[in-house]
Amino acid sequence: MKRILLLGGVTEALAIARTLGPEHIYSLAGVGRVPTDLACQVRVGGYGGAEGLAQFVHDEGISLILDATHPYAARISRNAAQAARLCGVACWAMRRPAWQPQPGDDWREVADWAELTEALKPFKRPLFTLGREPLQHLDEIPADQFWTLRALDVYPGNERCEVIGARGPFLIEDERALFERRKIDVLISKNSGSTATEPKLEVARERGVPVLVLKRPVLASVDREFPTVASALQAITLL
Repeated sequence: MKRILLLGGVTEALAIARTLGPEHIYSLAGVGRVPTDLACQVRVGGYGGAEGLAQFVHDEGISLILDATHPYAARISRNAAQAARLCGVACWAMRRPAWQPQPGDDWREVADWAELTEALKPFKRPLFTLGREPLQHLDEIPADQFWTLRALDVYPGNERCEVIGARGPFLIEDERALFERRKIDVLISKNSGSTATEPKLEVARERGVPVLVLKRPVLASVDREFPTVASALQAITLL
């Protein structure tokens, strides 16, 4: 049986980890909750780049890297692919299909923070769902804007930004209440993708609120890609 190093980062990674036995390793960067009920080993923390990851793969006798990190974790995915090449092992990836705009959506793709800042200028009450990145820009908030920022944990805001610490999944009723209470006039989101429709996008569609979508990065090429947990698990059973 090949020994698998599963790099986590999306919800589907935990579903895969729950099927793995004690010879395999589930690796997490350390952000969020660490599961304690798995049969496989759990490792928390970084590796020191592609070379450090390659050394770990070599030392642990890993024969397959399964990259199930976030679609925007381009550096980690690049390190995984490079480490696999350095060690001569296979690298697979669990990659969610991107969300596609539906009738009634007003999606506007932006490439980076500079484009996002420019696109935000006409709006007053943005809701950021990008994680922690906007925290680096709190001193740049225009005087006529008030930001609502949602992240996994609570962080300090300022007089023009409130940070909400909350973990999904989110109910559509709660998202409607959030948009109404805070008078949200634009949503900022990554195109994370998933098998379920994202309630915040549904509410934006209902209310005619534009969505500024951060463009997905180009990810490293790997030996095999899987769009679903089922397809990844089927391949694992054939190892």
